[in-house]
Amino acid sequence: MKLFALAAGLAAGLPIVCLSATAQADENRVVIELFTSQGCSSCPPADELLERLAERDDVLPLALHVDYWDYIGWADSFARPEHTRRQKAYARIAGSRSIYTPQMIIGGVEQIVGTRPMEVADAVMRHVQQGPAIDLDVERDGDTLRIMSDTPATARGPLLVQLVRYMPHQVVEIGRGENAGRTLTYTNIVTEWSILAEWTGAEPLDLSAEVPGPDAVAVIVQKAGNGRILAAADLR
Repeated sequence: MKLFALAAGLAAGLPIVCLSATAQADENRVVIELFTSQGCSSCPPADELLERLAERDDVLPLALHVDYWDYIGWADSFARPEHTRRQKAYARIAGSRSIYTPQMIIGGVEQIVGTRPMEVADAVMRHVQQGPAIDLDVERDGDTLRIMSDTPATARGPLLVQLVRYMPHQVVEIGRGENAGRTLTYTNIVTEWSILAEWTGAEPLDLSAEVPGPDAVAVIVQKAGNGRILAAADLR
């Protein structure tokens, strides 16, 4: 019943939940990475699904635009080669020799075709039920971000503390390629994904980072080597 309700929510949309100036990961926000492209004709339904997911308060959906479809007539204005490299790293872990769009990675470990809302709902529910492995606190004061956590009970390193910047919403008119003539809406478009620190988990975490500019901010703690995502919090 819970799974059906979640899937219905993905299909119909839910009320937007406002975030305060301080984010905590104790609600276990499940990270969903969508690998997508403006030049991919199969991607708009997945982009729309990500937009609906962004209205939920139990997930952190992020769009990583890849560059390997740029050659077919339209260069994706959000594409970054590092997104392609990240997707390839996930593919190697899964033993796959190829990558594709649209693809969703749930919690760093489950790989799903991005146009299958029931499978996405099922995966999200599994990760929500697991509960967070790390209690992560993130606070922002102007352009300074502070990230804190007590020593986790079970998680041990190497753990990567990652900073993600993203644009919550953009509308793009596609001039050429497979989506020529369409006006498409994109949500939570990743503009930066960087590693702030490597953490063993054997001691409390307390670090700061400068985050100038208007883009939204998220912090993700993930096992090294594109492993499981253990905690996530975001601020807008």
